[in-house]
Amino acid sequence: MSDQPIAAITIRPARGEDVAALDALLVASFPAPAEATLVRDLCVEGNMVLMLVAIDEGTDGLIGAIAFSRMAVEIGGKPINAVALAPIAIARDWRQQGVGEALVAAGLERLEKEGVVLCFALGDPAFYGRFGFAADVASGFDSPYAGAYFLAAPLQGGLIPCGVRGAATHAPAFARLGDAA
Repeated sequence: MSDQPIAAITIRPARGEDVAALDALLVASFPAPAEATLVRDLCVEGNMVLMLVAIDEGTDGLIGAIAFSRMAVEIGGKPINAVALAPIAIARDWRQQGVGEALVAAGLERLEKEGVVLCFALGDPAFYGRFGFAADVASGFDSPYAGAYFLAAPLQGGLIPCGVRGAATHAPAFARLGDAA
């Protein structure tokens, strides 16, 4: 263990000049290039709502990224403003150092300010639970991902509209993800 402190990071929206480094990070972070393709497709198809990157201030290198994309979600037969969190990628040397947590927290804070009501994620309840994601919040929505790892976090002070939960449909690029993985 080094006595040097961990370098500071900056979290900001992704920019055009980040594309090559972002693609490289996504390809290096997953066993197949499917997530890099997912991010590209979400952007090209107009379904990317927010893409944040983490930058190492010491090297100006891109060390993490998180994507939030548009979803079609209904409660009581009415559409609500909802997004999907996926993917999240952290450079191997930066894992277990709080970069992922910082990206999730920054993204949820920004989305809440923009009026998003629910954020869905598919993942480990122990990790995402720290940010208010829970399977019971996602329960009852009609989704091919329904189950113990299908999670949602209410963003507007924890308030969720009343009514029968309907469809929770991810952007079309997610359906192709299963084929590519």
